[in-house]
Amino acid sequence: MKKALALFLVLLTWSCQSKEKEVVLPKLNKNIPMETQKEIEIATFAGGCFWCTEAVFLELEGVKSVVSGYIGGKTTNPTYKEICNGDTGHAEAIQITFDPKIISFGELLEVFFATHDPTTLNRQGNDFGTQYRSEIFYHNEAQKQLSEAYIALMTKEHTFEGKIVTKISAASKFYEAEEYHQNYYNQNKSQGYCSYVITPKVEKVKHLFKNKLKK
Repeated sequence: MKKALALFLVLLTWSCQSKEKEVVLPKLNKNIPMETQKEIEIATFAGGCFWCTEAVFLELEGVKSVVSGYIGGKTTNPTYKEICNGDTGHAEAIQITFDPKIISFGELLEVFFATHDPTTLNRQGNDFGTQYRSEIFYHNEAQKQLSEAYIALMTKEHTFEGKIVTKISAASKFYEAEEYHQNYYNQNKSQGYCSYVITPKVEKVKHLFKNKLKK
């Protein structure tokens, strides 16, 4: 559970940070299509707790909005409680609206793989269950091709010690999460989970992607 008791925070911090070694991400061949010609595009990623992924991508220049929600399941209009039970099949995910002229889908993929562990099946740190799986939900053929090529390249170059288990699926119905989940980190920075788990991820992005941050 995300709302861990205080006595577990040290263990929780160690668990999450130990999985987030600074990896050297490879660069894709420029012949692969990087994005469509649209002025605004949508990207949907699942990479563990959506409080974490939302906070990370809100830091990036060219990202217009980030919405936390649920995708990839069988239940209509799922609630957070149902998601936590692991019965609906949904993943906690974020839907990013971005300007591909400023930041490409390929660059979003770099941030995605640098800020979560794509080698742990249905788990990120002490958050475990199918709702915390690593999955890319593509919205067009270019996103699909780029995601497949990037995972193949990282696998070839042994970017991660373990096997990458990130799934690539066509985007299905995305359900916006309850209001209190939106922009959670920025409104609850002093909360234990935010301080011990999310802040290190945000600081990591600021360190690794200085040239991609909002001014």
